[in-house]
Amino acid sequence: MTLNSSSFTCRFAPSPNGPLHLGHAYSALVNHAAAEMASGRFLLRMEDIDTTRCRPEFETGIAQDLAWLGILPSEPPRRQSQHFDDYEAALQRLDALGLLYASFESRAEIARAVLAQEAGGGAWPRDPDGAPLYPFSRESVPDGVRHRRKLAGEPYVLRLDMERACDLAGQPLSWQEAPGTALATPQRVPADPARWGDVVLARKDVPASYHLAVVVDDQLQAITHVIRGRDLFAATEIHRLLQTLLGLPEPIYHHHALVLDADRRKLSKSTGAASLAALRAAGASPDEVKALIDRGLEQAQPTPST
Repeated sequence: MTLNSSSFTCRFAPSPNGPLHLGHAYSALVNHAAAEMASGRFLLRMEDIDTTRCRPEFETGIAQDLAWLGILPSEPPRRQSQHFDDYEAALQRLDALGLLYASFESRAEIARAVLAQEAGGGAWPRDPDGAPLYPFSRESVPDGVRHRRKLAGEPYVLRLDMERACDLAGQPLSWQEAPGTALATPQRVPADPARWGDVVLARKDVPASYHLAVVVDDQLQAITHVIRGRDLFAATEIHRLLQTLLGLPEPIYHHHALVLDADRRKLSKSTGAASLAALRAAGASPDEVKALIDRGLEQAQPTPST
């Protein structure tokens, strides 16, 4: 099922756990420009599902940054923290299909298991982001034992049984990718979600992972075009799988270039990328910010061969 592109709707979905930087600004500008060209809607979503790190002052800062850039959403923002029931309903549907199981290993235990496997010979497989695949199996612990440990209050995560999920979804999976610009004619891209292993969809203290929340939110906001950075290109494999399993509409995707710093690294809050608020306080204009974005995009281009 594909959404009707004539009712074009896209979204900018930052996490209010810090100030916006140039990379966020570029994604917001690309979404807003596409909505204007299509005479569609530009929505704002606050991905504040991690209530321990997200704060109201950062949400206020995001609204101020967008207003300064001249990017006004079509309606008030959707906040993930107000929709935990939606994610729980999706988890219950997946659980009813027999696709979820609780795992109790800590990050340290998982790392030790990976090292032990590699010590036995050969590199342990990694997902497209470079993280090692979950080194245990659902069958290693009976589901009844897992259930009793959950009821006992042990920390856990809920994992998707990838093999069963792919079998149920059927093959081959693919998604619609608009090349060049979000309004271009989309092309089918093959999806191989099995490369990600048994991904985490929720934790005991966090009601949904990014992968689950994003597909639920996109459906509930009637998003027709998902416009986001290239760093999430491969993750679309998981999203298409979840959309298929949950019977959700299939949006069109466009993964835009990333804004890089002078060392050609992706901009990040964690690495201290200059915030829009700091640039604004230093006297920069919106046009000067857009020029800085253009410079970062040029740095993202491949180095010409000599």
